[in-house]
This record gives sequence, structure tokens and C-alpha cells, in this order.
Amino acid sequence: MKRTLLTLCLLSSSLLAQDTSLHDYLIEGESWKEVASGYVFTDGLCCDEAGNLFFTDVKGGKGIYKLDAATGKVDLFLDNLPGISGLQIGPDGRFYACHNKEGRIIAITMKGEVEVLLTDVKCNDLVVSKTGNLYFTETPTQRIHLITKDKKHVIADEGHVVKPNGITISTDERTLFASEYGGKHVWAWRIEDDGTLTGGAPYMTMWLPVGKESAAGDGSTTEANGRTFVTTELGVQIFDTAGRLAGIIAKPEATGKVVSVEFAGKDHDILYVAGGEKIYGRKVKVKGYFGQK
Repeated sequence: MKRTLLTLCLLSSSLLAQDTSLHDYLIEGESWKEVASGYVFTDGLCCDEAGNLFFTDVKGGKGIYKLDAATGKVDLFLDNLPGISGLQIGPDGRFYACHNKEGRIIAITMKGEVEVLLTDVKCNDLVVSKTGNLYFTETPTQRIHLITKDKKHVIADEGHVVKPNGITISTDERTLFASEYGGKHVWAWRIEDDGTLTGGAPYMTMWLPVGKESAAGDGSTTEANGRTFVTTELGVQIFDTAGRLAGIIAKPEATGKVVSVEFAGKDHDILYVAGGEKIYGRKVKVKGYFGQK
């Protein structure tokens, strides 16, 4: 019953949504451009209000790197934090991170001061709401976790999502989404007033590579109008608020991977992806949700 109610609620809020195509997102003549290289496995894309992009190198990096929105220059922003896979700036101005290498969730000030929020987890990716609730995926255990704004830990969902990976939130912050790395769905839950999740159900269906049963759903982010962008083996798949596939943006390199995605740039209208040893970006017609007031 709860899952049915969630689906009806999501659909009722999306009755006015129209089908879209890649023409609504992509700019003619604009393509992927390499903006950073020389890494091993880039991940953890996130942005701040100014549009600066932050990212990590999970396998070979030292900490958190910054791509400056004004100059395009890349620097090591915070050192001595290797092995971060998921990253976002929270409402208090701190980084929140899946410190995958250390098996913990941490908060980090812009000066590098670390607060440990949770240990002994195999964390992958996270999202932080404007109210301060933190949700993260634990891929091997098929769990979605919640750390509430008052630092209580809750296993919010378990055993339903096949290898949960990328995680994002709706623009009204009432729905949570998580992609399956080992399946073909993006799941959705209603976020209750206390931050807990109810009504989990598959809501979006990712296209699959020919002959495969998994889309390899990885990183995800939310666009300002509520669309969901998910990195997959085929590229960046875009879903409208009714859960319909609007199109797939091809990967920068046909044989490469895209594992994390975020909007940044001074106008938040550059779509960035982490693609192995490189970061790529392309200007688009839409803006991102995160990092904006």
C-alpha cells in the first residue's frame, strides 16, 4: 500500500510534465571538453554556490581537488584525505564525504578539520538535504542509510535495491532516488518529516547495453527543473519528473566510463562527468539544483 501511495503521489505531482528530448538539454556545436586529467579514477563530483567543481581521485589521489569556476585552474584543495568516493557540501558549508578507504562517513570544514559521523560502513555515495539529513548508499549490503540532522543513524532501506550506488534528491526534497548498479532501476522513496523513508519502489527504468541485464547505474544528480541525471554504461541517462527517459547523452569516450555527474560553472550550466583518469564538461541549456540558493 505504501509503495502504491508513493507512486500515486509522484505521478500526481508530475501530471503537467511533458516528454522532452536531448534538444531541450544539449546546445548545438557544444561537445564534451577535457577539463582535468592525470588521475587514476575520478569520482565524487560536487559544487559550491559560486559554481566551483570539487572532485576526488579514489584510487590515486591525495584528497579533494577544486576546478575553479572563474579561471578553470585545478588545484589540490584539501590534502591528506585519500579514498573519498562520494562528496557534497552541506547546508552548514562543510563537505560531507563517503570516506570509502576508511569505511566511514565524515564532515570536513573548508580548512580540513574532520568530524567522524559514522564508522564501519562500506559507503559509496551520498546526498545531503537542506535540512541537514544525510543519505548514503552501501552497495555490498544493499542498504540505504540515513544520518539525521541530529546525528542519529538509521538503516532507511535494506535488501531491495540491487547494488545501490548513485543517490540524489528531488527539488522539493520530499523524494529520494537511488540507482541500481546491479540492475536496471532507479528507486524512489517518500521522505517523511523526520527524514525516514517510506514507500520505496522502482520508479525509473534505465536502458541496458545490448545483451546485458544491468545498466551499471552509478552517480546521479538533480537538475533545477527536477529531472534526474544518472551515469550508466551507455552514458548519462536523463529522466523527467514522471520517471520517463528523456534521452541519453553519449559518453565523452565511447569505450570509457562515466561514474559521477554534477552541474557546476559560474551559472551552474556546465554538466561535468568523472570519466576514469579525466574530468569532462559541456555547456548545456539547463542548470543544476545543487549549489544554488
